[in-house]
Amino acid sequence: MTICSPGKGHLVIKFDAVSKHYPNGTTAVDDLSIELPEGGITVLVGSSGCGKTTTLRMVNRMVDPTAGTVSLGGRDVRAVDAAELRRGIGYVIQQAGLFPHRTVLDNIATVPLLLGWGRRKARARAAELLETVGLTAEAGKRYPHQLSGGQQQRVGVARALAADPPVLLMDEPFGAVDPVVRTQLQNELLRLQAELKKTIVFVTHDIDEAVRLGDRIAVFRTGGHLVQCAPPAELLARPADDFVADFLGAERGLKLLSLTPLADVPYEPVAEGGRWQLVTSPDGTPAGWRDTEGPEGDEAPLLPVRALRDTDSLLAALNESVASPAGAVARVDAAGALLGITTRERIHEHGSRSHAEAAA
Repeated sequence: MTICSPGKGHLVIKFDAVSKHYPNGTTAVDDLSIELPEGGITVLVGSSGCGKTTTLRMVNRMVDPTAGTVSLGGRDVRAVDAAELRRGIGYVIQQAGLFPHRTVLDNIATVPLLLGWGRRKARARAAELLETVGLTAEAGKRYPHQLSGGQQQRVGVARALAADPPVLLMDEPFGAVDPVVRTQLQNELLRLQAELKKTIVFVTHDIDEAVRLGDRIAVFRTGGHLVQCAPPAELLARPADDFVADFLGAERGLKLLSLTPLADVPYEPVAEGGRWQLVTSPDGTPAGWRDTEGPEGDEAPLLPVRALRDTDSLLAALNESVASPAGAVARVDAAGALLGITTRERIHEHGSRSHAEAAA
């Protein structure tokens, strides 16, 4: 049995020695003990058939355990009527699962109406959530088939949030959309979570998505065994065994850099002289790199520059330093004005230090 404890914080969801066995002999979850803290995103990852979706569905009693106890707020979920329990838990699945014959607005209003809200109040809440998830009021009048896949997923999230549940279950919600839309939806979820502070259980098979979204990541292997549960940085720096290391992939050092902000890396003034000069626009924003030793000298065309802010990651800085002809990154403030540059060597140095600190 692997116990994953969150440390400090009020416990909302707890699995205590939970197993799920099926009559055909299949074990979906095996002796699972894990505690999910309030207000964070816990991501369950693993290959197909490892029990992560079964674990998720035991929270809202779509699946009942064979042994052990699943509790929510200190109360065994089996002591609560299943329909009542589910109305108090948001649930988002792949493909959104919207009602095709209802408008978007009525889809979002579904749970509030089931809870006895008046129609006007429920639709007002639905309209409010449309804006919250980045959709227009006009979209509320449409039917699901008239929306793109990404828009449908936003509606699915809005519907799950409609009755303001403290817990949100998300089963591979972004798995059916293209990579660009998937990134946008991940950004939207992180923005919403910063504002709403829900307790989210998120299932995915994509370790990059898990690292990006999770406050804690629980890694399962086939047979429903929890192998390791830890914050992303700790997981990447100290995988529990070869299985976790292999699942994280050979580039786990780069994934760790993606978690480390650029804010702590110092910058220095732009040096005068040298072959590559950083040219700024009249408003103080970086305009591009100029090769002063080329045949055109000061008239040489500018090469592109992608300036970074403190909130960008060390991985983004490393990528930009490699792409930059000067081997350096332009640093700007929140308004986009140039602060200075950071060299590739300084980025490498800070990355090595961050990895050592995480491993310790």
